[in-house]
Amino acid sequence: MEGNLRWMLVTAVAPITWGASYYVTRHLLPADSPLWGSALRALPAGLLLLLVARRLPRGSWWWRSLVLGTLNMGAFFVLVYVAAQLLPTSVAATVMATSPLVMMLIAWALLAQRPTVPAVTGGALGLAGVAAMVLTGAGALDVGGLVASVTAMLMSSLGFVLAQRWRDDEVDVVSSTAWQLVAGGLTLLVAAAVVEGAPPRLDGPAWAGLAFLSLAATALAYLAWFGGLRHLPAGTVGLVGLLNPVTGLALGLVVGGEHLTPLQALGALVVLAGVALGHPALSRPRPTPATPTPTAPPPHHATSSSSAGRENAVPARVLARD
Repeated sequence: MEGNLRWMLVTAVAPITWGASYYVTRHLLPADSPLWGSALRALPAGLLLLLVARRLPRGSWWWRSLVLGTLNMGAFFVLVYVAAQLLPTSVAATVMATSPLVMMLIAWALLAQRPTVPAVTGGALGLAGVAAMVLTGAGALDVGGLVASVTAMLMSSLGFVLAQRWRDDEVDVVSSTAWQLVAGGLTLLVAAAVVEGAPPRLDGPAWAGLAFLSLAATALAYLAWFGGLRHLPAGTVGLVGLLNPVTGLALGLVVGGEHLTPLQALGALVVLAGVALGHPALSRPRPTPATPTPTAPPPHHATSSSSAGRENAVPARVLARD
């Protein structure tokens, strides 16, 4: 029990830092350099984890790392950067909170994992909550920011499901995460140099913000998250992940001085309720009835021991197949 509590506290580092990343990006980093800001977040974290893993990809993992690195880190970081600059921290974090519900639908399509009734109900609540936040404050919310936030959520959801589909027991999570970050970071570096030109001049607070995003909200967060997945049930880890939108909401409202209309606040609460209801921890599968142990057939006195063994082998295979 104490071990589980300790790992829950370690795992909580990830969603808390991810929730704080919206506030840090919005208030400390330049708004006109999303490519450079994302590259400087992904590449140092990936190189650091690569030094820890001391392992390069092999075979199909070269192109898999590029695909996953683009979906989970590269393009994802850029879209999150844009959303954090254009949307209130509380709204951006709440939209991203619907990711587990979207992953449920993608996993149904790609992995044949049928969702449960609580999961579908939670998904409907989540969509209703996001609609309440968006439709009741259209004048205060940037359309481009909403598109960026929703697209980032969809891309990361697809990337996570693909990572499950391509899971390889011979590849540890530190190595696969490092490969994704390096691949995504190098792609962002080239794109930033071509599109945005020279790197932006950053002041002290901006460098501090980048250090937080790269070391804490990326390298440390991924290690804590994957460490929790190895030592805790997936349902428990997912419930800990609710600290992501809670942190974003708290920082945006308390520290950032943001304000939500009553209907937007209600929508945020509905989203959190939908995510909690739709989580696998609350959708336990039905217990499978115990299979009775087959009894050995009666001996045949008229056969030899070798022929009896051959006769008994047939029903044994049938029973095993059933």
